[in-house]
Amino acid sequence: MTILGGGGFRVPLVYGALLQDHAEGRVTRVVLHDLDAGRLSAVTRVLAEQADGVLDAPEVTATTDLDEALRGADFVFSAIRVGGLQGRADDERVALAEGVLGQETVGAGGIAYGLRTVPVAVDIARRVARLAPDAWVINFTNPAGLVTEAMSRHLGDRVIGICDSPVGLGRRIARVLGANPQEAWIDYVGLNHLGWVRGLRVAGRDELPRLLADPDLLGSFEEGKLFGVDWLRSLGAIPNEYLHYYYFNREAVRAYQQAEKTRGAFLHDQQARFYAEMSNPDAPALKVWDQTRAEREATYMAENRESAGAGERDEDDLSGGYEKVALALMRAIARDERTTLILNVRNQRTLSVLDADAVIEVPCLVDANGAHPVTVDPLPGHATGLVCAVKAVEREVLAAADSGSRTTAVKAFALHPLVDSVHVARRLVEGYTDVHPGLAYLR
Repeated sequence: MTILGGGGFRVPLVYGALLQDHAEGRVTRVVLHDLDAGRLSAVTRVLAEQADGVLDAPEVTATTDLDEALRGADFVFSAIRVGGLQGRADDERVALAEGVLGQETVGAGGIAYGLRTVPVAVDIARRVARLAPDAWVINFTNPAGLVTEAMSRHLGDRVIGICDSPVGLGRRIARVLGANPQEAWIDYVGLNHLGWVRGLRVAGRDELPRLLADPDLLGSFEEGKLFGVDWLRSLGAIPNEYLHYYYFNREAVRAYQQAEKTRGAFLHDQQARFYAEMSNPDAPALKVWDQTRAEREATYMAENRESAGAGERDEDDLSGGYEKVALALMRAIARDERTTLILNVRNQRTLSVLDADAVIEVPCLVDANGAHPVTVDPLPGHATGLVCAVKAVEREVLAAADSGSRTTAVKAFALHPLVDSVHVARRLVEGYTDVHPGLAYLR
């Protein structure tokens, strides 16, 4: 297994999941690739401490040579961050100065991040096709749906996007209903960070109406606190937490503008401290990493929760989950252990309002031949409108990345539901090209 972005802070989560996999045919070798040798060294130390005392732990090697990392890979896990966390902080700052959202996957910030990332992701996809044509690519690079679609134009269905948001949402709903998440069928559909749970079936019975009918139960978990009981009952569904940026956009932007630091700036400073501490050879790598991770998880979407009066995150929601999705996906493909996972895949004929190549986020049946989207009921009109509008924006981002057209980039910003003026869109493109060398290709 090759991990791109192998010096990234969350890599130990993936390796930790591999260490817990004791079945026959598991991953035996992990290759970390990163452009920053210092970050690679730090993460390699954490992984070594994780593996201490574990019999037959996967071998770990590290390299800054991309082609070397890809050759012979069975699975390629992509978790790169083009421009680093400073780039994310700049995305937020430029957008907030114009009074619009700068979040890394939603709105102006997501578009800027996508414009920087797509050309790099496409280059990776082409290299995988040449150097490891039989490999499966698991994409966690944000914006996950957009980047997966860009890579699928070169890798077809051998690239699959993952995200932990739907998993966490389904787990929370099942838990509050007293159901086992492993035994529940989650009727979830949309785009990455733009989806809704419309039903949760246990033993063939949809339990979601019971949740929506009970105000106390509905208000007892993260999404109930974040969106409010009345709004969830109006929707008749439970939205992905990222839809808070759409439904309560004014409040979210105000909260981010008033925050001492944006999320990107906070993570930039936090991780800078972690990697600096790792330069000390005597530092307890795993302990320092775990303390940093706990702080990171506890402060996730803090501004949104503060603006909604949602309070602190529940302790059960601090464990992440994307690494478990990645491992379950690899198991199903490598061992033909059929399972169902919510994934980012090409639409085929799943949502009739989108074309076959549009990447969507839906339950999929996974086996040795990959991920196959399950047929779902049509979305209600309000959700269809959002999905189609945001997918149109993604297509303009892909067109701008392919052509280098500044005009098309402006169009992408201007068409997004959370950017309220063509003039603002033009200023955003000017602001982002000024601060990001990775956008120099726009002309």
